Amino acid sequence: MSEQNSVQDPSTEKLPDILPILPLFDAALFPKMVLPLVVMQGDSIKLVDEAMSKDRIIGLLVSQKSNMEEASPKEDLYRVGCSALILKMAKTEDDKAQLLVQGLTRFEIKNYVEEKPYLKAQVTYLQDTEAEDKETEAFKTNILTQFARVVELAPGLPQEVGTMAKSIKEPGILADMIASTINTSLEEKQKILEITDVKERLKEVTRIVNRQLDILELGNKIQSQVKGDMDKRQREYYLRQQLKAIKEELGETDDSSVEVDDYREKVDATELPEEARKEAERELGRLSRMHPSSAEYTVASTYLDWITALPWDTGTEDTLDIKKARKILDEDHYGLEKPKRRIIEYLAVRKLKPESKGPILCFAGPPGTGKTSLGNSIARALGRKFIRISLGGVRDEAEIRGHRRTYVGAMPGRIIQGIRRAESNNPIFMLDEIDKVGSDFRGDPSSALLEVLDPEQNFSFSDHYLDVPFDLSKVMFITTANVLETIPPALRDRMEVLELLGYTEDEKIKIANRYLIPRQRKAHGLNANQITFTKGAVRSIISGYTREAGLRNLEREIASICRGVAAMIAEEEAEAVRITVNNLMKFLGPVRLTSETKTRAATPGVAMGLAWTQTGGELLFIEATAMKGAKGLTLTGQLGDVMKESATAALSFIRTNAKNLKIEEDFFSHKDIHIHIPAGAIPKDGPSAGVTMLTALTSLLTDKPIKKDLAMTGEITLRGQVLPVGGIKEKVLAAHRAGIKTIIMPSWNKKDLSDITKPVKKDIDFHFVDKMMDVLKIALNSQS
Repeated sequence: MSEQNSVQDPSTEKLPDILPILPLFDAALFPKMVLPLVVMQGDSIKLVDEAMSKDRIIGLLVSQKSNMEEASPKEDLYRVGCSALILKMAKTEDDKAQLLVQGLTRFEIKNYVEEKPYLKAQVTYLQDTEAEDKETEAFKTNILTQFARVVELAPGLPQEVGTMAKSIKEPGILADMIASTINTSLEEKQKILEITDVKERLKEVTRIVNRQLDILELGNKIQSQVKGDMDKRQREYYLRQQLKAIKEELGETDDSSVEVDDYREKVDATELPEEARKEAERELGRLSRMHPSSAEYTVASTYLDWITALPWDTGTEDTLDIKKARKILDEDHYGLEKPKRRIIEYLAVRKLKPESKGPILCFAGPPGTGKTSLGNSIARALGRKFIRISLGGVRDEAEIRGHRRTYVGAMPGRIIQGIRRAESNNPIFMLDEIDKVGSDFRGDPSSALLEVLDPEQNFSFSDHYLDVPFDLSKVMFITTANVLETIPPALRDRMEVLELLGYTEDEKIKIANRYLIPRQRKAHGLNANQITFTKGAVRSIISGYTREAGLRNLEREIASICRGVAAMIAEEEAEAVRITVNNLMKFLGPVRLTSETKTRAATPGVAMGLAWTQTGGELLFIEATAMKGAKGLTLTGQLGDVMKESATAALSFIRTNAKNLKIEEDFFSHKDIHIHIPAGAIPKDGPSAGVTMLTALTSLLTDKPIKKDLAMTGEITLRGQVLPVGGIKEKVLAAHRAGIKTIIMPSWNKKDLSDITKPVKKDIDFHFVDKMMDVLKIALNSQS
């Protein structure tokens, strides 16, 4: 709405009872005020033309709808309006009429008398109800004061408006003038137009003026703050430019100022937390005061490089499609159902509660079982970046937390370095070989990892180099280990351990055909037609050339065959080669591993035990022999103290129960006993061979061979009790790989078979015992 001004009413004639009605859609007219209008509709222009030919008086009513095309002729018009005198009228070339009208007095519609070609209505004119008292005068004084402040703050109002308001004596006209001038809604202006009580009108206009004043003062405060910040930056800019000019005059010009400006732009462009920004500004200030040849200049610039390169507020969006994640995990890995299920559970929780803090997973198991590659698959399933660092042999705490900047060549720790490489604050971060972290005079890295691997603390991880907290709570940490015993208890307590067992022979065959052979074909430039493997050949490679829990040696042997075939094709000796059991020796040489179970177990005094090592389960042969002598016990095979004590306990049990076992009670008086465990170059220890030693001695002294294809494990007591041992899963898989058909183990270990696959359980007959006599009954009586 254009600016309105109060003028003298030029009309002194009596106003007509019937007025032509002109609707208003974006403005409201008050008595004594002047308003410019533009009329475009044909019927409205006709109304104006006829009014100009008569008394120039029309009625203006505000429409309740702002869109003139949607408004109906009379239903949407308010009942109270303002009569007006057309002061000027001019028509333009595009069939528009421009009017300048002056408000005369309020009126109210009694009824409409015509609708075509335009509205005509019979009206009643409304008179103001005034009361000359102190309250009205107080309202007038207050509203003038407030309006003067509005004129001062509002950028669109000229100062003359305030002067004009002060010159108006009548309170009603003053309220109308301010209501027409101030920035408020059309509905509120119509409300004021309908109020005939001057005091009530002053109250309503005062309320609107106060609200407008609050808005203007708040806007002015915000503007002052913004301007203050800009003035400070401008001042700093001018001072730097002056400093630059002074240096040029002194001949001290260099490129350092350009470099400082570049760093300043980087700091401003990076979304740094408040504490990090303060540190960056401090280093930037130091850098601007240094000469580029200074040693400290490089330290400060390197620090700024690091702090601006880190992804403080940059991360990847998680792909929480559970079906897609399951498909990716199945594509990359065969088996491993328990780890896969746990990963799917993690993704499901993230989908339902995105802000949840995930666990620290630890994949534990023998080498080559897919621990590291499983982490890569998780990153692919989640759509995150993948970072892996190896902790094997790390002994310096600074490798984790970084060096302080006071040291020459200081750098951040491996955690912050990995985050920078990932360019994301929520990657999948794999800490490989966490069980091989050492400690010495340089500190204990495992203690530094306590903060990294604790979701309740790592939101403010402090690297010694950065010296400001960095939020690691969005990172998904995964660790791997071959053994859990070497991990400090406090660190192990922070991790959820998922054990990856070794693979059975059937699983290895499927993995070889599905993953290993296609991968090695591609690596050696061969296609599926040039080299094929029979199922028997793959089985022979597994049983005759590799005996491991994982798959690394199997893949090496497949790679060796592919190289041989590639050489044959390159030399044009063959176009395609089919690998079978018969020609396997040509590529891999003679069979390296043979089954010792049949040759060794057929003799009294030889028993098969099950051992656990860092590379998985192993078959352990224990040999016992007796010779003429007197009470001599010899133990060989690099046995540890615990294993030696188990052998002594076994001999004591046999001597105590010699009569029940049908052995001469004084057999030890004229015999020397020698117990040997082959693979003498390898140190061995642990209590789980106690059952096997006792069985081997009993077999020797009773001259009864032990049942074929039988292995056992368990700790013994002097009273003949069989106690539980660890590593059951790995031991069972090792026995299955070696073709063992019967296993004897402590009853307390029965629960550990829950993770063993059904095919393995089906192939092996398990006997669970509590007493040593039960072991001997099973192992020595049923011979085959």
